[in-house]
Amino acid sequence: MTFTRNRKIVMFAAMGALLLAVGFMQSWSLALAIVNLCIISAVMSLGVNMQWGYAGLFNAGIMGFAALGGMAAIVVSMPPVYETWEAGGSGILITFAIVCVTAAASIYVHRRFKHDKTIGRLIIAGIVIAGYFGARAFFLPATAAIELVEPAKTGYLGGLGLPIMLAWPIGGLLAAGAAFVVGKVALGLRSDYLAIATLGISEIIVAVMKNEDWLTRGVKNVNGLPRPTPYEVDLQNTPWFADMAADWGFGVIEASSIYVKLCYMGLFLIVLLFVLYLSEKALKSPWGRMMRAIRDNEDAAEAMGKDVKGRHLEVFILGSAVIGIAGAMLTTLDGQFTPVSYQPLRFTFLIWVMVIVGGSGNNFGAVLGGFIVWFAWIEAEPVGVWLMDVITAGLADDSALRAHLLNSAIYMRPITMGLVLLLVLRYSPRGLIPEETGGTRR
Repeated sequence: MTFTRNRKIVMFAAMGALLLAVGFMQSWSLALAIVNLCIISAVMSLGVNMQWGYAGLFNAGIMGFAALGGMAAIVVSMPPVYETWEAGGSGILITFAIVCVTAAASIYVHRRFKHDKTIGRLIIAGIVIAGYFGARAFFLPATAAIELVEPAKTGYLGGLGLPIMLAWPIGGLLAAGAAFVVGKVALGLRSDYLAIATLGISEIIVAVMKNEDWLTRGVKNVNGLPRPTPYEVDLQNTPWFADMAADWGFGVIEASSIYVKLCYMGLFLIVLLFVLYLSEKALKSPWGRMMRAIRDNEDAAEAMGKDVKGRHLEVFILGSAVIGIAGAMLTTLDGQFTPVSYQPLRFTFLIWVMVIVGGSGNNFGAVLGGFIVWFAWIEAEPVGVWLMDVITAGLADDSALRAHLLNSAIYMRPITMGLVLLLVLRYSPRGLIPEETGGTRR
């Protein structure tokens, strides 16, 4: 235990030293920008660690749950567009009501005809078909009318005009709701099929966001999301802030950028520490020990009367909710929602690398992995440019080889990720901070 604790301290201290080095050698604004993205990545990594580290569930659809969290920022914070509501809002509400009635009726029939499944399935099929055509009759005209209202500026319904920080828990709820539906369908599958199913569903979620302009403006993006922090321009025009910047030896523009990033960092740290605290309490509780027992031997756990599928559904929903919260935080930081930016490399592969490198099954390892991997991802390209510049220093400025090597520096990112993953798997296969296997007594 002492070795593990010392290892945590050494690893996090080294990570802090790297971030300080960026501040001193490059800029403090860049260092804080990296810190904020590292914190968000760590939160997302904690969500995946709950699913994989606690229960052994391979979720390849992280991207979709993060996108749902990002969409929550639009739904919550953007002001409503009254013209589009007048054009087609009633049709959307009627469509939603039809979908709810269809779902409720299907559930009722399913329960009512438990002992006569053939008749029940036929009735449910009829209800679903009727609901589909009924919803379609209102949905298509409504969305067409909405998207015709000043499509360059709006062309969508907007949101509720509420503070954007409310989008963080709501993003978690949206992701949890989607995880419930996905889990009901896919958690009975074998691990490899579960990965395929979650990947496919996440692609469907992102595809819907790219194409349903009435909801998210599609590929036209939603810009100018409200912020929970002051705006740099407002700070620059404030006398007390200009005096403070001068006292600290910063220009007012640089100081305003640092101040805003510090505000974000404070908010994000609160979320990270809260999620980390709850994750540790859960992991060390009887529930956490039961989850690990199910992970290690499902057959033995089921033989002892444990509801394996039910517990898997619980942890799948919890992990997805945390991913949704992180997705909402990222959209808040960006200030815009860009559906095309949700790519598997960024929102699935990298998060998995964070969990594996940090140490699956260990919450502190997941946090450390989030910091290390994102730091390496960001710094790999500028370090690669510097390295190529040093290597080709003796070549002429117009040398084709020099130009080729400098242009190839962008590929340092995937190369660096591969090297980090290979080195960790070779020399520390259980991660930099491995799972504690000695058990925890109450």
